[in-house]
Amino acid sequence: SAAEDHLLHLCVDRDFLCPGQTNMGLFQRGLSCSYGPLGLELRRNLLDQWWRSVSTSSAQVFGIKTLTCSQDPPTGGAGHLGIVDLDDLTQVLVQKGLSREELIQQLRERLHRSRLMRTSLYQGALKQFVPSLELANRKLPFGLAETGLCFQPPGRSGWSPKSMDGPGEATNTSLVWFCSPRTSGQWLDYWTRQRLKWWRKFALSPSNFSSAEVPEEELEAVVSRGVRVWYRFPWGQKPVETLWLRGNAELLRTLNGARFTLQGRDGRKTLPHVVTVTGNVDCGMMAFLSNSLQQLKKDNSKHRLQHRQVLKLHPALAPVKVALEIGRGATAELRQLCEGLMQELKEAQISVWPGYLSTQASSMEQLTAKYDEMGVLFTVVISENTLENGLLQVRSRDTTIKETVHISESRNYIFRYISAAHHV
Repeated sequence: SAAEDHLLHLCVDRDFLCPGQTNMGLFQRGLSCSYGPLGLELRRNLLDQWWRSVSTSSAQVFGIKTLTCSQDPPTGGAGHLGIVDLDDLTQVLVQKGLSREELIQQLRERLHRSRLMRTSLYQGALKQFVPSLELANRKLPFGLAETGLCFQPPGRSGWSPKSMDGPGEATNTSLVWFCSPRTSGQWLDYWTRQRLKWWRKFALSPSNFSSAEVPEEELEAVVSRGVRVWYRFPWGQKPVETLWLRGNAELLRTLNGARFTLQGRDGRKTLPHVVTVTGNVDCGMMAFLSNSLQQLKKDNSKHRLQHRQVLKLHPALAPVKVALEIGRGATAELRQLCEGLMQELKEAQISVWPGYLSTQASSMEQLTAKYDEMGVLFTVVISENTLENGLLQVRSRDTTIKETVHISESRNYIFRYISAAHHV
């Protein structure tokens, strides 16, 4: 659609995405792609907020890290992906004198030795259940959280399977929640509320995020209930997160151990049931970029209608908080002031764009238009006034109001705003 193309080209122009139709197509389909500096920072901020949200939940959550490839046998189902040595396969195929049966046998042996690529983070969490249960003093509920790359067989991305030529990669977030069977339904409802609240917290238009029960005919055999969190794009609705109530059949099959070693306590001894919460970081990024893009119109001082577009990303997600620019004055001295202020802001963990280093001549109007499209929260202009009396100008992305602030107070001024937004 035109709206989708416009967003993708803006993302490329403003260093969120690396250029190229193939790369833009991957991002469109909710698959991992090559990000520019701003896209990588947005992704990092999104993952930081996700970790913060799951780790501050009411019960114990442990972070884990599992392998993207393993030689463990598949646990059932279709669509497994493996890494095969092409030279090794070629040697088999060029051998002369092999019968059809011998060729098939040798190929099977090579495939059997291949390492399987994970298609979800779920299995890795199940395998870490027993040591984590001990860590939690066998007390339920608790969760295992992980983020990482998963490989999607063709047609499994959930976005545009017809346009996929082969396997894709997706960056997933995963919370695997172990709880007693009698409370599992309540926990599914709890995490649905929490996750929907989390997505809406960072949205400019929260109502574009919604949740809905998965129809019974779409449930796998081991799943008794499912919920999807959806985002309504201008070009259609897409899922950004999925929650499943999975029982304990997969846990028992994966660990294949004595039932008493898998029992936890929640008032009484019980075999836990599993609730999974799986999100797609790349889909989430596109949802927030789409949600934050605003097309605004206003009259300028000469009464001409101006079109302005702004990425009003939430302050916690915005990749750049401050752009530093210089106005009129002695350039060398002003740059020195900029460098000092930039160091001060960085020490307060406030990301800065060093616009004062640019060698291209641009009007302040052009610069603010560019920074609005980058989602920059504040543009700080240091000028000859700053050299004379320490005063600089701070322009807000969201209000467009320009305030005069003393350079000694500028860091606290910006820090207070960002901190307040974090705690909304």
